[in-house]
Amino acid sequence: MTKTAAVIRGDGTGPELVDAMMKVLKACNSRVELVPCDAGSEWWQKTGGDSYISPQVWKLLEDSDACFKGPTTTVPLPNAPRSVAVSIRQKFELYGNIRPIKTYKNAPLALDFVCVREATEGLYAGIEFRTSDDSAIAIRKTTRKGCDRIARKGFEVAQERGYKKLFAITKRNILKETDGIFWQAVERAGQEFKGIEVEEYYIDNMTQQLVKNPERFNGSVLLSTNLFMDIVSECASGHVGSIGNVYSGNFGDDFAMFEPAHGSAPKYAGQNKVNPVATILSGAWMIEYLGEKQISDAIFKATEQVINENKYVTYDLGGSATTSQMADQIAMRAVKRLKK
Repeated sequence: MTKTAAVIRGDGTGPELVDAMMKVLKACNSRVELVPCDAGSEWWQKTGGDSYISPQVWKLLEDSDACFKGPTTTVPLPNAPRSVAVSIRQKFELYGNIRPIKTYKNAPLALDFVCVREATEGLYAGIEFRTSDDSAIAIRKTTRKGCDRIARKGFEVAQERGYKKLFAITKRNILKETDGIFWQAVERAGQEFKGIEVEEYYIDNMTQQLVKNPERFNGSVLLSTNLFMDIVSECASGHVGSIGNVYSGNFGDDFAMFEPAHGSAPKYAGQNKVNPVATILSGAWMIEYLGEKQISDAIFKATEQVINENKYVTYDLGGSATTSQMADQIAMRAVKRLKK
């Protein structure tokens, strides 16, 4: 039975990056049916309404086996809709945002660890209101259910990868109630996964350590709540050579959304310039999720080869290749691997 994936083209550089990703998947003869659609601020500015996602696209998402989200822009104004990513995560309860952090051959540091982020609660729940003209309050929503499922997800990722260490990131000395619930969930999950050591770091110290001594986290999972891990994973991404290399997946119990970790970079839109790696690898991870692991593995290995050779890479990696040239090289090498 053919698997289907809704593919949101996104804003800014999103459409050209998504086109590059789809071209690679099709070159590798993926059997997943990719269904392009539009959502995001550019669509919303033309149509208006209270959502970046139309009812038709919501229906497409509901009928798909997974989805891909190209980079989208979220307008930072009080009356603008909730972001596309947050909306989809909350709708489908995609509580586990996972960002692998892995450097390539020419990077100054050799890093290999995984960031696991709770993706439906915390400050990203969007519960905030004005108390006067000069003050406002945001609520950090934390539940036992939300913390239990992300804690378990973190340990599962560690177990799948053969990691023996999990770092739980909190600010429990200040946020005693909300981070207290999260820490208790980590302790409960740890009782089930006894072969994995747990160490707690406060968020401020963690960001310092990621700058000063990131190698200490190799072979481990970094686990935290929504905003803290968003910050930590962005900080960690700074070591990978470019945020354009960082791919991610958002997982629930029966659905998943895949996306590059970076934004839409509208100033580069249409220039065939930006790094396609995060988009291509997110797409490769999606087809692995949908059953095409052999093709996914070939794309990951081909991408690593292209970056390590450092000949056909984009400007952010020190090269002069265009988006499409780099994508073509990845596709060509992946196809060769599949024919061996």
